[in-house]
Amino acid sequence: MSYEILVINPGSTSTKIGVFSDEKMLFDVTLRHSAEEIGRYPTIADQKDFRKDLVEKALADNHYDLHQLSAVSARGGLVAPVPGGTYTIDDKLLHDSQVGISGQHASNLGALIAHEIGKELHIPAFVVDPPVVDELMDKARISGHPAIERKSKFHALNQKAVAKRYAKEVGRPYEELNLIVCHMGGGVSVGAHKEGLIIDTQNALDGEGPFSPERSGTLPTGALVDLCFDPDHSQNDIRKMLTGRGGMVAYTGSTDMREITERAKTDPKVALVLDAFHYQIAKEIGAMAVALEGKVDQIILTGGIAYGEETQRALKKQVEWIAPVTVYPGEDELLALTQGALRVLRGEEEARTY
Repeated sequence: MSYEILVINPGSTSTKIGVFSDEKMLFDVTLRHSAEEIGRYPTIADQKDFRKDLVEKALADNHYDLHQLSAVSARGGLVAPVPGGTYTIDDKLLHDSQVGISGQHASNLGALIAHEIGKELHIPAFVVDPPVVDELMDKARISGHPAIERKSKFHALNQKAVAKRYAKEVGRPYEELNLIVCHMGGGVSVGAHKEGLIIDTQNALDGEGPFSPERSGTLPTGALVDLCFDPDHSQNDIRKMLTGRGGMVAYTGSTDMREITERAKTDPKVALVLDAFHYQIAKEIGAMAVALEGKVDQIILTGGIAYGEETQRALKKQVEWIAPVTVYPGEDELLALTQGALRVLRGEEEARTY
């Protein structure tokens, strides 16, 4: 039996949708939203009807009959910390997505839109591996002061998807493998996957970990405290420095890694920053090897930056002594959302309750 699935991935200025027949994409559309359109709504949750109407119009424009759908699958948002998996959208998950219990982000809209479409069509609606997937071992939560706990907010959807892809390709259960997965995009996150659980990673959403094209990464705390109390910097300034205006864009004025890599060939200052970028990622991969007690089956590089041959070479040179490296460049979140729903529809996994 085949299944047709609508997948929805809301971002800050766009909504990506796709329709799949099993794992074959029938079509996909990126709906872009201007600042003026988004600015009409006081909260992210208030955008729900606006974005849902655009999704349904896009499906109509592609002459797609919604009644052919078996399920709707959406990117999960900043709800309460949960184990990885595919979750049925229930009233509690809807409420926590609406209020943004772990923060405000456009991905919170995924559950709201998917639920309404699923309810109208009388088909199941799911979210898959939201950014707040938390499978940390207890000692990984300790920060160094009881007032602050380390949190798990990262690229869970893509990390889990490529880890399961690798497991399938080598013919072994994900639950038997020890993997280090490094996602490199606008943000960077590195996870230690131990027998199906991500036992250590970073709060990459807030910029923790290696610096990235637009995030500062983990900074020296004393200097950061001084900046926070500098009258020339507001709280909003500091937050933008951490996420949005930090990392590569702060050092080079660009977030385009292809451009930065090209400039590094003739500009020693840019070359040094690029070298440091690779160095910090490699150090984090080494730290995750410690979390796995040195028993690492494979290191996986993924995300858009993994397309870069210079980045591939630099990281392999620094970490291949730990374990072999596999590269899955890019991120196919629409396919990952489809696969999460398919595993439930096919009876390979049970849908989780939030």
